[in-house]
Amino acid sequence: MKNWLRVSVLLGLFASAGSAVDWKALKPQGYVSDFANVIDAASKSQLEAYCASVEGSTGAQMALVTIATLEGEPIEDVANTIYRAWGVGQKGKNEGALLLLVINDRRNRLEVGYGLEPIVPDGFAGSVLREMRPALREQHYGEALMAAAETIGATVAKSKGVTLTAQLPRRIRSTPTDSIPWPAILGGIGLLVFLFRAGGPRGFGGGGGGGFLPALILGNMMSRGSWGGRGSGGFGGPDSGDGGFGGFGGGDSGGGGASSDW
Repeated sequence: MKNWLRVSVLLGLFASAGSAVDWKALKPQGYVSDFANVIDAASKSQLEAYCASVEGSTGAQMALVTIATLEGEPIEDVANTIYRAWGVGQKGKNEGALLLLVINDRRNRLEVGYGLEPIVPDGFAGSVLREMRPALREQHYGEALMAAAETIGATVAKSKGVTLTAQLPRRIRSTPTDSIPWPAILGGIGLLVFLFRAGGPRGFGGGGGGGFLPALILGNMMSRGSWGGRGSGGFGGPDSGDGGFGGFGGGDSGGGGASSDW
């Protein structure tokens, strides 16, 4: 009886091993590898061009990957396996980042290469994943990847003293800060200051009104400027010297980065 039990356990182990996914067998489709088929064509094209521009300007490589499920494996192991199998980042520099979205499991991970760990530390990687949550919860996967790619690309470029000409379209999102009508509030404060200085409503047309006009100008400037978030602007295209995806360069990662869910 004990022998049959041992045989059953061994058969179960062999069966589970045989059904495990060989993550190393996955081949990159470009900077964006959408194995879950959730990224629209326009977003994928824009992301490819942006990642090419980042690599051309900074040397850093980004791999944006979607899969349907982890098949019960830890996301950290899956991301690291794919990262090392593909060699994201140039060999010797290891300046790469792999962003993995697991659609059915609602999990994501930002795996960072050795060379980018000082620029994209674990805490910052976590903030990138949190920034993606609103779009992910609405199943806007292309937009979520754009938000992350743009944040990573801009951070790497800044650390290297490089200015990126490429931009990604970002839909304006309402946040508690964005929803506050700062121009109206500042204009109202300016009006109150003016009325108090003028001695009440009767002084509205007289002297002491210098504080009212600046308040209106300030409110107008804010309404045309940064108020409303960073979602404006279209895709500017990569630098003229940047090419398309030419393969990853043999980089390595020691497991730095962050994991989250949505």
